[in-house]
Amino acid sequence: MVSGWQRLGPTEGIKAWAAAALPVAQAALAHSCDPLRCGGTWAVGLDLLPNDASGRVGGVDLPWGDLGLAPEPLHKAQLSTILAGYPQPSTEESASAYAFRLNRDAAHLDGLLPIGPDRHRMVKEPHAWILGLPLNATDAAPLVVWQGSHLILQAALREALAPYPPETWGDVDVTQAYTAARRRIFDTCVRIELPTRPGSATLLHRLTLHGVAPWDAGSTAPPEGRIIAYFRPLMASVQDWLMQP
Repeated sequence: MVSGWQRLGPTEGIKAWAAAALPVAQAALAHSCDPLRCGGTWAVGLDLLPNDASGRVGGVDLPWGDLGLAPEPLHKAQLSTILAGYPQPSTEESASAYAFRLNRDAAHLDGLLPIGPDRHRMVKEPHAWILGLPLNATDAAPLVVWQGSHLILQAALREALAPYPPETWGDVDVTQAYTAARRRIFDTCVRIELPTRPGSATLLHRLTLHGVAPWDAGSTAPPEGRIIAYFRPLMASVQDWLMQP
């Protein structure tokens, strides 16, 4: 995956899965107790879709063949739901963090978590890949990727972690290396918006920098907002996550 991302479909199999998942997702979101973020414009929806370990939901199997992926056990999908006006300022976010969300799409690397009071970045969730399956039709607040960013991040993190034993890599602070790599990505990589429709999907390399574009005032979307189901199965180790292609 040279670019760090790939469009999949459209296929009838992916479309059927999205159609079956949508009403289940809407019910799960309606009953979720998690507060909305970003001034009431984002439902994070972690582990919220009640799919089984094969990805089956609403009586429809996840079409692994259409996705070009080998079946493996899955977690409950995230239901990342963006509502009109995203993002808005909120008390849970600093002014600088809000500006980064607004101007840089909250660009981030999945699995790299802020740990402790000083929010040191550490690789705590080494995902194998990131699969996004849109559940409804809208161009609002699309996924954003920086093309080729996975190559820059992989090289930077390999260099930062090289002095340490591989079994400790998940506990090493890589904030400085990550921040510098992200600046380089903004300067050198093409930013691409990836709106999709049910029936298609987006597959990201696990080290691709990505985010969410602000809601454009001219966008149209259904009342429930933009819903994308995300799967991110874990790899066996941080070493595998960083050293494999």
